[in-house]
Amino acid sequence: MLKRVEPGQLNDFFLPLSGRREKGVYFCRIAGYSPEIETFVKQYYEAARRNGVIIDGRIPNPDTNQLAYFSEMMGAQFQMDPAFLDQRLGKWLPRMSQGQRETVVSAIYSTLQDMQRSGKNENMLRNAYIKYMCWLYYKFERIVNQLGSETLPKILYDGSVSHYELQLLLVLSRAGADIVLLERAGDGPYLQLDSQSAWTTLWQTPDMTPFPEHFNLKWLQQELMKQANRQRLYGTPPAVTNCTNAWMKKPELGEVRTPFRDRGTDSRFFYNAFLFQHGVEDKLLFSNDLFAFYQQLKSEGRHLCLLNGGIPAPTPEEISAIRRQNYQNVDQLAAGLVPNIQYPESADLQRLMVKAFVDLILEESKHCDGSLSRLTNRAVYLLVWLRRYQKELFGRWKMPEVSVFLLFGKCATANEALFLRFLARLPVDVVVIIPNRNEGCTLSDPALLTLEFEDSLPMERFPVEPSQVRVSTAAYQAERDLDTLMYQDSGMFRNQQYQRAETVTLRTMYEEIALLWDQEVKYRPSFTVLNDTVTIPVLLAKVCGVKDGQTGPYWQELKKLITPDTTVVRGLPWLTGLDANPIKPFVTQFLQHGRVLKNKIKAHKAYPYSILRPEMQEHLLDKLQLMLDQRIIAGTYENGTEYTVLATVLNLSKDLLRSIQKFDFTKKNPKLILINTTEKILSQEDSILVAFLNLVGFDIVFFVPTGYQCVEKYFPQGYVNELQTGEYLYDLSVPDFRTLQEGGLSSIRKLFGRSI
Repeated sequence: MLKRVEPGQLNDFFLPLSGRREKGVYFCRIAGYSPEIETFVKQYYEAARRNGVIIDGRIPNPDTNQLAYFSEMMGAQFQMDPAFLDQRLGKWLPRMSQGQRETVVSAIYSTLQDMQRSGKNENMLRNAYIKYMCWLYYKFERIVNQLGSETLPKILYDGSVSHYELQLLLVLSRAGADIVLLERAGDGPYLQLDSQSAWTTLWQTPDMTPFPEHFNLKWLQQELMKQANRQRLYGTPPAVTNCTNAWMKKPELGEVRTPFRDRGTDSRFFYNAFLFQHGVEDKLLFSNDLFAFYQQLKSEGRHLCLLNGGIPAPTPEEISAIRRQNYQNVDQLAAGLVPNIQYPESADLQRLMVKAFVDLILEESKHCDGSLSRLTNRAVYLLVWLRRYQKELFGRWKMPEVSVFLLFGKCATANEALFLRFLARLPVDVVVIIPNRNEGCTLSDPALLTLEFEDSLPMERFPVEPSQVRVSTAAYQAERDLDTLMYQDSGMFRNQQYQRAETVTLRTMYEEIALLWDQEVKYRPSFTVLNDTVTIPVLLAKVCGVKDGQTGPYWQELKKLITPDTTVVRGLPWLTGLDANPIKPFVTQFLQHGRVLKNKIKAHKAYPYSILRPEMQEHLLDKLQLMLDQRIIAGTYENGTEYTVLATVLNLSKDLLRSIQKFDFTKKNPKLILINTTEKILSQEDSILVAFLNLVGFDIVFFVPTGYQCVEKYFPQGYVNELQTGEYLYDLSVPDFRTLQEGGLSSIRKLFGRSI
């Protein structure tokens, strides 16, 4: 018989008999969960499937037919004698060698002796003998001729073991089999059979927790099938894998400068970094430190790819270059897209790319709500960006080289985060630096090292030239810190503090228009600031009729609304399709699959808004996209109206541009008053401009004394808040508000009275 010994670690189970620290078998029970336990049980399950026995639940008791066959073959005799057992076992299991049979006989006899000493009578011993013989034949016959061999057979038992089962497992253990009891319900039931843990070893580690509900042999089998399928998708596995961040001596950005040859010596790994720094440690030195960091990387000859402000989206040409088809499931998708990964200079690197791609796509499939089209889009982004940057990152790559991918300033989309996670599984140091803490980041990964600093420093570009380095004096920085204290969550705002804004339209009474009109937006209902985005409450109303039919007070009330920031349109139409528009011939180039091509617009020679602040240009183009997405104007994406929208929005007048340029999202917003005293209606171009300016942040009021439906034609129902204020009047003449005097009287009539 072989004696039971304790393993030093779980992987000792897979050592051959001669390679073990002590020659013996392992019989362990596992009553808790950890990631290490899960990995071990998966490997042990596979070993037991190939060379052993897996028991899920209980071993069924011998049925009537099995007992009848045993009685027919072996008879009803029983003797508590090793020679008898040897003779019976040789006849019952003839495939066993003499040495194996002697070992099993010794183990059975020893177990029956244990039962006898505990008070069991001969009839009970006989029943145990018959049960063991049947179980050996019907459940364990495939391994009995391997007991005690150099490669020990494995038995995996999942459940609460019974007394007789435990006795048989002891027989098999003593005869030369490794055994693992998986106690998902805890160790209590076992201890009722063996209160002193005399027969098995309880495996324990500090990080063990109760088993998850889903953890069972059926789930393990499914997971192993997935792994086998994944291996099929990988093809030939890569010879190396990543060791990410574990080699670092300290958790800091400077560790990236460690030469890759000094990071580790195990040839099975390449040693890379994956870190995200949010905020800055020292505002005064940050810019200079970044420049020195960059220069050292370049001086060492590291392949370096630096991007500012995000990863540029794939172009239509890049997307069309990715070969793809329609797929029925995730496996087809992964297998169908893998051929797009080509790196003939290094087969090992190509295998790494394939494995990282397949792993992430299968993982991402769990977060796409079953949408294969969405998953395909993300996969295509990965492949486009890999093709775009692989030459820059991996030119003439060989082990153990590690390049650097540095993203500075923003990681705002899920696709960008996925690509960074993909690169982190390759021989690349992936570094994301966002010094401005007001900028968020979508990046998350178990391997990611996050460095958080309290100080924040707005910077648009990474300094790669001495001329780009900006070193602040202590006095300047102190002033900026005071500025931050004053304007952070205080209700006060510095000039042009925010660069992003959304609008919400207020529905008001007529009397409220005058109250809100010349008020800073921060005092209006529903004004909020969340992260770096301002929500601006704006007015969009149509005032119908004239109160009490009195035109004098009517025009006076209207004049009071004309502020220095107010544009007044005295009649319709304001714009027409015949007006000069230099960008109109080109607008079909600026829209693709419903997306406004911002970069293409900005690069065009006819683009008129390059004189505006960069953040305001982004604001205008964002609202253009929003306007198309919401299909505010009738006919959008139906009859080409979307191109009219583009042409109109990209041709704002000089006066409107000036109002927009000085627009501060937390102060007074620009205004637009449109007066229509006739039967004419708002043109399509007028409607587009009104809707766009509403999204940009303008207050807009139509004064329509006739009450006619002259505004609504191109808008959704209820888009403009209609207010009825009095009697409908017709054919009114709009006065010159510059000369209109209080009470509606001219200066001469005021001087000489009403008789003149």
